Amino acid sequence: MLALRLTRAARPAVQLRRLLVAAASAGTGLLLLSSLGHALAHPEAADSAALRLAWCAAPLAATVYLALAVARTDPGTRPRPGLSAVGLGPARLMAVSVLTTALSCSLGSLLALLFFLHLRGDLTGLPFDGAAAGLLAAGLPLPVPAAVTLLTVLPVTATAAVAVALRPRDPRPPAPAVRRFGLFGALGGPAGPETFGAYGRFGIRLPSATGAGRGGAAGGNRGVAAGDGRTATAGDGRTATAALLETDGDRPAPESAPEPPVPDTRAGTPAGLPWGVALVTAGLAAQAYAGRSAPALAVLLGWLLTGVGLVLAGPGLTHLCGRLLQAGRPGALRLLAGRGLMAEAARIGRPLGVLCTVASAGCALTALSGGPAPAFGPLSTLGALVVGGATLATLLTAAVESRQYRAGTTAALLRLGARPALLRGAAALRAAALPALFGPLVLAIAALSALPLSR
Repeated sequence: MLALRLTRAARPAVQLRRLLVAAASAGTGLLLLSSLGHALAHPEAADSAALRLAWCAAPLAATVYLALAVARTDPGTRPRPGLSAVGLGPARLMAVSVLTTALSCSLGSLLALLFFLHLRGDLTGLPFDGAAAGLLAAGLPLPVPAAVTLLTVLPVTATAAVAVALRPRDPRPPAPAVRRFGLFGALGGPAGPETFGAYGRFGIRLPSATGAGRGGAAGGNRGVAAGDGRTATAGDGRTATAALLETDGDRPAPESAPEPPVPDTRAGTPAGLPWGVALVTAGLAAQAYAGRSAPALAVLLGWLLTGVGLVLAGPGLTHLCGRLLQAGRPGALRLLAGRGLMAEAARIGRPLGVLCTVASAGCALTALSGGPAPAFGPLSTLGALVVGGATLATLLTAAVESRQYRAGTTAALLRLGARPALLRGAAALRAAALPALFGPLVLAIAALSALPLSR
């Protein structure tokens, strides 16, 4: 009930993002059901049906990625002060996000089933009754378990991804390592717990505990000294020994002691750029051998490696774009735009890499459309629309998430006297710098991908 109330009371922009998830889920569900219809109509072509089902992995991954991005930017499930007091802790908010994602994806799967039955001609009374009867095996009975299994793949995968990504984490930082003195003044902690005899024989104690132990021992010695003079003499001797040990404990560490680690000032720089470049190179090399024994497998493997490489290299390229904006002697405008891109590199870099992958594949297929490649059919067009639309919506959602995280910085700049026009100019410069860097890269990868297949 709480998930339904939060879904109903959300703002129009949030509702629009959820409707985009439902629309992408409907398109993906229709593609999955169409592969089932093709398998029913052509039972002898099992390899072709398996290949159609495998190609549905691309829209499935794009839809799950969009659902995850929408769940991250949902303001209704964001932790706020005071919610834990009414039972809405991090785990409960994560559960609400999971339920909201499940509702959106289930709605899309239900729409896909209704539209599939309508195009088959099983549901009448609407326009385009049975428009794709031959394509979707209208004369054959539909296996209900297979259809339900295919339609539940997307909601289950999306909810699992949201649950893993938004799981509660311990906000407390790890305890820093403290250098201690072990037995006989050795560096590092002792191998085991110190016994009482070690204190009596060697007096090895930390400086904070030495004073307490010495005070306790002195108090005990004074108490015993009242009854025996020899014990007082022994107590005086132990007091002198304790003072000597105190002087030894305050002695600085030897020169050979290891220095504390120096913090890495480059921690904010993404580290996936070299691996991304290597994977893109490997993918293009795999596509170069596509004209040999197994062309379809080589093309699929090459595109997969290229896509993974672009996703890994996206944050690094975004960070590099921010550095290039600050090259030379930057003014306030370029400095704000460049620092903003560097801060948002990890958040918008991966959606940019996914969008570059989809755009390069689309450009390559468009270049091959007039050659030996087959013409686009209705299902191929639907798949391209689902993948492209979901990827673009994911990038825009990541931009909204970056704006939400940047709201505090923007408010601070406005309080310091920054003009709103300057902030808008910095945002426009960021939006123009990214296509200037990624656009030629997409065209180059598309041309190299289409070159071996156009021979």
